[in-house]
Amino acid sequence: MVINPPYLIFLGDVPDALAAKTGLGIVDWRPEWCIGQLRLEGCQADANIPDLSIEAAVAQGVKTMVVGAVNAGGVLPAHWVSSIVAALDAGLDVATGLHTRLASIPEIRAAAERSGARLHDVRFSDHRFDTGKGTKRPGLRCLTVGTDCSVGKKYTALALEREMRARGMDADFRATGQTGVFISGRGAAIDAVAADFISGAVEWIAPAADPGHWDLVEGQGSLFHPSFAGVSLGLLHGAQADAFIVCHEPTRTNMRGVKHALPSIQQVIDMTIACGRLTNPEITCTGIAVNTQKLGEAEAKALLADLEREYGVPATDPIRFGVAALVDRLQMIKGQG
Repeated sequence: MVINPPYLIFLGDVPDALAAKTGLGIVDWRPEWCIGQLRLEGCQADANIPDLSIEAAVAQGVKTMVVGAVNAGGVLPAHWVSSIVAALDAGLDVATGLHTRLASIPEIRAAAERSGARLHDVRFSDHRFDTGKGTKRPGLRCLTVGTDCSVGKKYTALALEREMRARGMDADFRATGQTGVFISGRGAAIDAVAADFISGAVEWIAPAADPGHWDLVEGQGSLFHPSFAGVSLGLLHGAQADAFIVCHEPTRTNMRGVKHALPSIQQVIDMTIACGRLTNPEITCTGIAVNTQKLGEAEAKALLADLEREYGVPATDPIRFGVAALVDRLQMIKGQG
């Protein structure tokens, strides 16, 4: 799906910032798209952007109201419906990452039909993807892969995009999850795509491009995770990655939600190359991104130095120390350095 910015971020009446993490994440990474926020009475989250009414948002050129709040079960609270209906009646599209389909609520469906505005359920895709073909396509692609789930694959890809654009490079973040779609304005939640079409969906997300263009493809899951390896493999084949960066959380021992031990970084590198060669025989590891949030600064720097010596590629925490070294290495590919 393609979601048109700029956005009005709807935060409802959530009790804290954690419940508004989707909206706050969009503001962090795409502040230029976020014209304002709409909060109901009692809201305890604040994205630190202007509070706007729907009418004021329309007057300032907003195209889409994004429901940037989450809750247990991903349901849409009944008392939020009137705000969504008002946005639709004002001509705004509405997008949400909740599990409740907007059109399943009669008042919302009727409002969209009246105004002609679009409803975006980011967790669900109505696009008909082709099966993946694996045919070599122009352009350069870097995929973030993980030793586990939730280790920083999205944030690493976004940090790469920011640094590469600051250097004047032609680069785009390519979203494969619902929050990433809001941040990029385009993409698909790969975990909701039927298995036969995962690689084809990624070929659509990161299509043929100019020879010097970089797509920074958001990874999902892990090739070693028994729950999500199928999604990770299809994503790897569809991305046809020239480069990949291994994302890692060093304090974990088991993978999230299962009893399986965390694989080593070397195991991830070897498996990614072995599987990735199916669609790109030249795939190579160009760096390691480590989430060092639970480590002190000295301990984090020592770990990163050890990893660089062991694997011969740059290692960094993208949020704590930046990604300059990772981009330096990517610029060496195909003579870009």
